[in-house]
Parts: sequence; C-alpha cells; structure tokens
Amino acid sequence: MYKIVLLSLCVLCSYTAFAESDELTRGEYIEIWKEEAVYQMAAHSIPASITLAQGILESRDGNSRLAKEGNNHFGIKCHSDWEGKRIYEDDDERNECFRQYRNARESFDDHSDFLKKARYAQLFELEMTDYKGWARGLKECGYATSPEYAKSLIRIIEENNLQQYDEQGVQYAGRNEVPDRRENSPRARLASSPEKRTSKRSTTSNQDERSEITLAGNHEVRVSDNNIKYVVAREGDTRASIAREIDLNVMILNRFNDFSSGTELNAGDIVYLQPKRMKASLAEYTSVEGDTWFSISHRHGIKLKQLCKLNGVSPEKPIESGTRVTMKRH
Repeated sequence: MYKIVLLSLCVLCSYTAFAESDELTRGEYIEIWKEEAVYQMAAHSIPASITLAQGILESRDGNSRLAKEGNNHFGIKCHSDWEGKRIYEDDDERNECFRQYRNARESFDDHSDFLKKARYAQLFELEMTDYKGWARGLKECGYATSPEYAKSLIRIIEENNLQQYDEQGVQYAGRNEVPDRRENSPRARLASSPEKRTSKRSTTSNQDERSEITLAGNHEVRVSDNNIKYVVAREGDTRASIAREIDLNVMILNRFNDFSSGTELNAGDIVYLQPKRMKASLAEYTSVEGDTWFSISHRHGIKLKQLCKLNGVSPEKPIESGTRVTMKRH
C-alpha cells in the first residue's frame, strides 16, 4: 500500500512539473517576443516596451486561453469590421467575441494596425520612447476599461526594464531600417508561420518595391526617406477625398500633415498617411529661396512644431535663404 501511494505521489509530482513547465514565465515571454516588438516599433513607430507590456498584461504572459487557443495576445475584440475567425470569452460581458489568428505573429501585426485607427492618432504625436505617455494615452483613448490600466503597463515596463527595447527601436528608426523578424526559441518558431517572415529592408534600397503598393486603387503609396507612408496629390484631390479613400477622419489627416482647415491641395503635393516624425533623416538642412518652416518640415517629414522647437522659432517667422536648419537633436 505504501509503495502504491508513493508511486501515485511521484506520478502526480511529475504531472504537476510538466503542467508548470508548459506555462511561460514572464522572462520567457519577453525573450520570445522582444525582437518582434522591436520590429513593430521600427515598422510602425509603436514603442516596443508598450507592445511587450500589453502582450504580457492582456495574455497573462502568453498563458491565457485567448493566447493559447486564439493566438490573440492583445485582447482585441471582433468589432464590426472583423471578417476573420472568432473565439469567445467572458470579459466585460459574458461570451464576448474576440479575434482569432492563425499564429501569434498575426496578432502582433493586427495590434499595430489596430492602434493606427483614428481614435489612437494622438499617441503618434508622442516621442517613441515616451512609454508613460503611451500607457496613459491608451487608457484615455479607451483601449481598456480598467482604471489601473496605465499604471499596470508602466509597472510591467519598469520592473522588467522593457524600455531598453525602445532604444533598439530608435536605433533602427535612426538608420531608416526595419530589422529581421527572427525567432529566438522553439516556442517562437512554432508561434510564427513561414509566409509571414520578412527580411531586413532599407527605405532607400527598397523604395521601388514599396512604391508598387496601391491604396484603394487610386493612389500609389510611397515611403519617404523618413519612413512615412504618403501619396502624391493629383488634380482635383482634396484633403477630404484622400481621407475618405483611406477611411480616415479628415481632422486626423490634417494633424498628420500639419494642415489647417483651409489648406488646399495642388497636384504634386505630398499627403502623409501616418504622423510625421520628431526628427528628419538628415541632421541639418540649408534653406533655399522660397522655403518656409512648413515647407521644410513637410518635405522632410518632421513635425512642424518639433522643427520650430529645435530651431527656437515660430512657424510664421520668415526664413532667409542660406539658413542652417537643425533637423534632429544632436
């Protein structure tokens, strides 16, 4: 009898150890997905620390049912525009509909796309390293209902030093590069699909490839030297017509481009489809005849307010030809 009990205990302990080992620790989750978070930051300007912290919080370190069975790491619900597979889980209400993905990497891609909705546009006005501002902004924009959501994200970031990955993302952005989407563990390889892998691409060496992408069949989508998607206005285009084409509120389009409510487009004008950056791709620019602070900021994809701040001027101040203009912090 003693031997039977002892054997049963051994089997139970072995099963428990196996069950526990099947759960990811927080450290393992970070190790698996840190490079993916840096990739998303370089490609979409979303802080890697925020991506990781949201994944940790929403998926319970990758161990939630939504993450394991639905590959949903960010708790994104179906909403009316979702046409993919669905998985149901109790949340604010019973049996709510959540998005289901073929693999976890699709969840990271969709998370970045989801944050580009108009309701989150103000977040892209922040510095990419301002994880506290992003955490508070996500709560203010209604990403989660918990009143402690921002504090939870900030705590996860700081306790695990996730801000170090923001620095990596900034370095890639500074070189106008998007890193490889490599996997660094068997679990990560299982979580991804081969067709989703991409190679490192420079915005300068692959400009022709990206310019072939079309948007709604009307305009050619290009990528600037500062890694921002844009279209070139045609005769008859207006801010409202382009905003409709990309399903974006015209006020958000104005904000992306530093347009005023009275701005009229001319054929050949650049219209950015994403927020301009906090710095240009070049460190300094020498002005020419006819330049304004707006035209310089728009040509080089740097926010007008930031450009003026770097140079200690107001947007309305005239600029003389030959002026050396600071385009990024040294």
